[in-house]
Amino acid sequence: MKGRVLIVAGSDSGGGAGIQADIKTVTMLDAFAATAVTALTAQNTEGVFGVLPISPDFIRRQMEVVLEDIGADAIKTGMLHDAAVIETVAAVLAERAAAVPLVLDPVMVAKGGAPLIEPGAIDALKRLLVARAAVLTPNLPEAEILAGRSIATRAAMVETAQEMLGLGCRAVLLKGGHLPGDSVYDVLASASGVRVWESARIDTRHTHGTGCTLASAIAAGLAQGLPIEAAVDRARRYVHEAIASAPGLGRGHGPLDHAHPLGGRG
Repeated sequence: MKGRVLIVAGSDSGGGAGIQADIKTVTMLDAFAATAVTALTAQNTEGVFGVLPISPDFIRRQMEVVLEDIGADAIKTGMLHDAAVIETVAAVLAERAAAVPLVLDPVMVAKGGAPLIEPGAIDALKRLLVARAAVLTPNLPEAEILAGRSIATRAAMVETAQEMLGLGCRAVLLKGGHLPGDSVYDVLASASGVRVWESARIDTRHTHGTGCTLASAIAAGLAQGLPIEAAVDRARRYVHEAIASAPGLGRGHGPLDHAHPLGGRG
């Protein structure tokens, strides 16, 4: 089964993250990508230089027409910048896609440090979307905001991931790329228990869009019927290879190589 993924996220004019990374990833993993754009950003590898929000009514319309006609086997959300957008997305999901698994990437801060969500919207995100997510994919700074605690060790990652299941989501993939060290640990917590992946850290500044890419790769796997662990395993390998073969573009945090050969067949 090819698998249909509806991506609800912001656009990255630099092509490394956001909707652009999502479409490339889902396509390379042999699934079908449809989109509802939540915001336009003017950004490159050096930072975000402007954000143009899309109205909640138009975000709703984009989602509705895709779900009515094409449908979705998984939904992935990224940049949802304020409470009104979060409320709208949650309402459409409840009305039109209640049984469709949601991969929630809680995008809060851009790689260069620019905030991508209003502080007051975080409670709405937790209450309306985290609580219904099949998989929540925070990085360490995002997990610290959501959990209200610092996370400085691998053991703390495991403990926090398990705690975050209490928010209502069915699984949490806590990404450990921000933790110092030669290895990168990712922790998956679910009702089945905990699994920890370890990978050698790639020494590079070209990591823009890794979170978007990983979440979209997981969504593609779920849309294709993969169990969560298998979807995460394939997604991690895809991202690792995309970082390793990054094209080296830009003066800042450069994009990954989304078109590397792993594709959907690995």
